[in-house]
Amino acid sequence: MKFGGTSVADPEAIKRLIGIVRHQLESQKGGDDAPVVVVSALAKVTDQLVQVARLAEDGEADRAADALRALLDRHVAVASAVTSESRAETVAKVRQEFEELIGLVHALAVLREVSPRSLDAVLAAGEVVSSRIVAAAIADHRIESVWVDARGVIVTDSEYNAAVPDMLETADRTRDRVAPHASRCRVAVLGGFIGSTSNGVTTTLGRGGSDYSAAIFGACLGVDEIQIWTDVDGMLTADPRIVPQPRVVPQLSFAEASELAYFGAKVLHPSTILPAVDRNIPVRILNARRPDQPGTRITADGGAADGQLTAIACKRDVTVVDITSTRMLMAHGFLRRLFEVFERFKTPVDVVTTSEVSVSVTVDDARRLDAIVDNLRNFAQVNCEREMAIICAVGENLRTDPTLFGRAVTALDRVPLRLVSQAASRRNITFVLRDGDVPHAMTRLHQQFFERR
Repeated sequence: MKFGGTSVADPEAIKRLIGIVRHQLESQKGGDDAPVVVVSALAKVTDQLVQVARLAEDGEADRAADALRALLDRHVAVASAVTSESRAETVAKVRQEFEELIGLVHALAVLREVSPRSLDAVLAAGEVVSSRIVAAAIADHRIESVWVDARGVIVTDSEYNAAVPDMLETADRTRDRVAPHASRCRVAVLGGFIGSTSNGVTTTLGRGGSDYSAAIFGACLGVDEIQIWTDVDGMLTADPRIVPQPRVVPQLSFAEASELAYFGAKVLHPSTILPAVDRNIPVRILNARRPDQPGTRITADGGAADGQLTAIACKRDVTVVDITSTRMLMAHGFLRRLFEVFERFKTPVDVVTTSEVSVSVTVDDARRLDAIVDNLRNFAQVNCEREMAIICAVGENLRTDPTLFGRAVTALDRVPLRLVSQAASRRNITFVLRDGDVPHAMTRLHQQFFERR
């Protein structure tokens, strides 16, 4: 059971979490293991820790310390509100974690340098403290629980800020350090997002990695279901900030969920489902504020509904890069040379289209775009178009019903489309268009496929 930042944001949210865990324990069959609970940092804390790291890099030691003391006060207030018997001990541990963090940040501010390794040490504090508080709160509500340091369980490489787990070593440690608690009906509580190298150096799995952590633990334990508790009723047919009154998707496939997550559906982290796919473990997305709702269930085969699409998602603030060269014509090796440039600067591309003499790609990480363009211009003409977006229409039915593609394109007949692509899997259609046209285009697609049933 993974609870996101909004599900541990304040004392009321943590009390709801405890109620959900209690209900899960009471509804289990006799002999079942206790659930394993994975929690994110309190809402907005990771963003604030990123800002603290920036202040340290600028040498703003006093401002960074003030920000950390404000975070300490918030965590002490939350811990005091949700604990009783263990209040003094829990608050003392919270203070200790923050005092160590303040010392680290002060040293970084003196050096005016925050390496990726140091940044991971700063960011990990959010999950360490929140998981300590939640474990204590559960125990104080007469549910047997224990805090387990996730840094001693998930073993990763040393690619700081986006570490890759060693699944074999992690599985061994999960069986040794987590499974015994669950088998004794004791709720193990761990922080998501964090791990450590084999040498014990703290790492993080990247933003949104708490979902990934939960799936890793679930896969290593061979659980029946991985639950992602968030603040929406499940995966929606569209982004509610763009399309009014989208619907909940009751069931979808792993492949559909992966496409939607990659192309902007914020409910689920794209990497989350990978361990679940490997072990064929269902993932359920649920609303911690409305635990009575069935949510969305993600399985291997999904459940396509009514011959329609499953959902639509969008990725904003995208750049289209056009690469043109007559050397492409009937030449081998050109594409290899082109994509080696993106690989060299560790920048992934989302959509690719080609013609005889040109290639167009989209990127959503423009941090190294200037260097990429400079390198590409050694052998081609390059043009960049910013303020673009990608809309992705996803559905297993696209593989069997060719009319769906036509209906999607027709729905956007008056929207200027920059690129259109259908992947080999024929599970999605991607449209690249101006960012300003996204609300109109999303609304048209949603009306076409989800409001006429």
